[in-house]
Amino acid sequence: MDIPVWQYVVSMTGYIVFLLVLVEGMRRAPRITAAFWLLSLFTAPLWADNLDGWFRWAKTVSVLIPTAIIVGGARIAWLYHDNPNKFLAFFRGDWVLKVLYAVLFINIAEATAKDFATANYFNAICGVILCITIPFPRYKNGKRLYWVIGRDKPNDLLFYSTAAWNFLYTTWNLAFVFGENPGYFASSFCILIAAELYPIIKGRPELYIIARVYTLAFHILVRANGDIFTPVMDSSSWASDAVVYYWGAINLAMHIPFVIWYFKSKKDSETNEPPFGEKSPPPLVSDYSDTKLNDQSKLTTA
Repeated sequence: MDIPVWQYVVSMTGYIVFLLVLVEGMRRAPRITAAFWLLSLFTAPLWADNLDGWFRWAKTVSVLIPTAIIVGGARIAWLYHDNPNKFLAFFRGDWVLKVLYAVLFINIAEATAKDFATANYFNAICGVILCITIPFPRYKNGKRLYWVIGRDKPNDLLFYSTAAWNFLYTTWNLAFVFGENPGYFASSFCILIAAELYPIIKGRPELYIIARVYTLAFHILVRANGDIFTPVMDSSSWASDAVVYYWGAINLAMHIPFVIWYFKSKKDSETNEPPFGEKSPPPLVSDYSDTKLNDQSKLTTA
């Protein structure tokens, strides 16, 4: 498809701005957001007309269902954190953060498996590195909490990693999309850049995951129900095996020193916990000395 450069500039910039506004709106209105994502699941009968292959189905299901049920349920449960209702208490449970960790791991693993299947080996190794360097919600005898559902409004999903991990995830994912389906690279670039920009704009690195959740989920929902991106930002003509190869090699060159630093920092830690951003450190377990750590419903956020 012959698309002029100005159309890419306008459509991609507009989509990035829209996604930034979307994330802000969804953060500010947890009840409306939860209702929107639950209702989105009723579009499932339409997905079969637009999803092709195991990867598309796995990606769609593994993103939309956790976004609608787990993220939405947990944010609502914490919005009403004083309510003793058993259903709400269930979604304030510690299992929520463990499942969300697993969802992130699985989504990276899905793309990594696809990279291996398409012989994009350098980038596939980067995916493995990203999987093993996701911080757990918390560590045995650890001093910090790396995943938290905010008790205070707007009850965000907070993820305390490092700026380096966020950046490497972004460039790895961009390289994956470029190799897996270059036609959708331009639109996928928008959602990845929006998620990268949002916490920078807000000055809160811990908002990266909630921005990533909502931008990815919205994009996948749209693609599952129809193709509005190809007419305005089809990037099929950008395909290049050489770019895929060298981008993967460059990514690997960045990931190797990161994983060495990550595990060295973890080993040097008194509590065997991973490194984190100094600008926004994870809350201390000692901040919750009056709570039981096996009861997430009693935790508050710093």
